Amino acid sequence: MNEDKNSLAIALFTEVMATDQLVRARLSRVLPKGMEISHFSVLNHLAWVQDERTPAQLAETFHVTRGAMTNTLGKLEWSGYIHIRPDWDDARRKLVAISPAGRQARDHAVGAVMPVINHMVDKMGAEQVRGALPILREMRIQLGKKS
Repeated sequence: MNEDKNSLAIALFTEVMATDQLVRARLSRVLPKGMEISHFSVLNHLAWVQDERTPAQLAETFHVTRGAMTNTLGKLEWSGYIHIRPDWDDARRKLVAISPAGRQARDHAVGAVMPVINHMVDKMGAEQVRGALPILREMRIQLGKKS
C-alpha cells in the first residue's frame, strides 16, 4: 500500500515539474523581448493587488530569497517598469509600485501570453480545466505552508 502511495506521489510531482518546465519554456518564447517570467510575474502581481509592496513581501509571495527579489526589482526599476521609494513611516523599508510603463508592459505581455493559455484551454476543454483548478490550488496552498 505504501509503495502505491509513493508511486502516486512521484507520478504527481513528475507531471507537475514537467508541466512547469514546459509552461515556462512556452511563455518565455512569447513574452516581449527582454522580459523574463519573473519580471512578468512581479508586474502581474503588482497590477493585480493595485497597491505598494515591500521587497520582503514580494519575496515571500513568490517564495524566493530577498536577494533574488532585489535582483528582479533592480532590473524592473532599470526598465522603468516599477518605482521604488522609501517608506516614509519606516526609513529602513522600501515600497515598490508598478509604473505606468510597467502596467503597459504587463498588459502587452498578457496579450502575448493569452493565446498560448487560451489554446491550452481549448485543447483540454473548459470543464477539465475547471476540474483541475481546485486540485492545483490545494497543492499550492499545502506546499506554501511553512513546515
